[in-house]
Amino acid sequence: MQENLPKFDSVFTIDCVIFGFDEGELKILLIERNEEPFKGWWALPGYYVEQEESIDHGAGRILYELTGLRDIYMEQLYTFGDVDRHPQGRVITVAYFAMIRLNGQKELKPVNTYARKAFWHPVNELPKLAYDHTKIFERSLEKIRRKISYQPIAFELLPEKFTLTQLQHLYELILNTKLDKRNFRKKMLNYGILKELDEKQRGVSYRAATLYKFDKRKYARLFQKELSFNK
Repeated sequence: MQENLPKFDSVFTIDCVIFGFDEGELKILLIERNEEPFKGWWALPGYYVEQEESIDHGAGRILYELTGLRDIYMEQLYTFGDVDRHPQGRVITVAYFAMIRLNGQKELKPVNTYARKAFWHPVNELPKLAYDHTKIFERSLEKIRRKISYQPIAFELLPEKFTLTQLQHLYELILNTKLDKRNFRKKMLNYGILKELDEKQRGVSYRAATLYKFDKRKYARLFQKELSFNK
């Protein structure tokens, strides 16, 4: 016999951790909150999931409403459920994360008054965030640092054509460590997932470097080795 179960309203939220790389800096997408609690604070884009929508659909909707960004592929990161994480009661949040290219074409414009504005903020100058969002950010960065050792996720942040110096700089920012230039380049080229182009940088005052592209097909077909830039 089927039991008559009570129908609950949604008591969980989604927070989006979106990383971008621009002008030599690793950045995180933040909003300025326009509602209590924490009105006027900086925070990750996040809000309540509607009762009749899936979690994945809710993540896309919330990111769009608070930042104006659409069609961003996000992965689930972790569920945060500390009993005191929300000042108004027990609220569980599911964090999603993504890494995207910043090419000046992704305009940030909230369509919901819950966010006063959205903006990209350098990771190395992160202020104190609302709720436990600093903890969520730190967990996301740890995830990326682990993942970058076995998947070429850093290429999602770079322009389609890049130099090896740009690639190394990005890895150093993510890993927060200095890498040996010679060893880094040797390892990257030995993996065979970079395609050297018959092109060089333009508009630079120094000696122009050769440009490369990430070969997704070759990676999918041949990549089996673990990338390790700390060895």
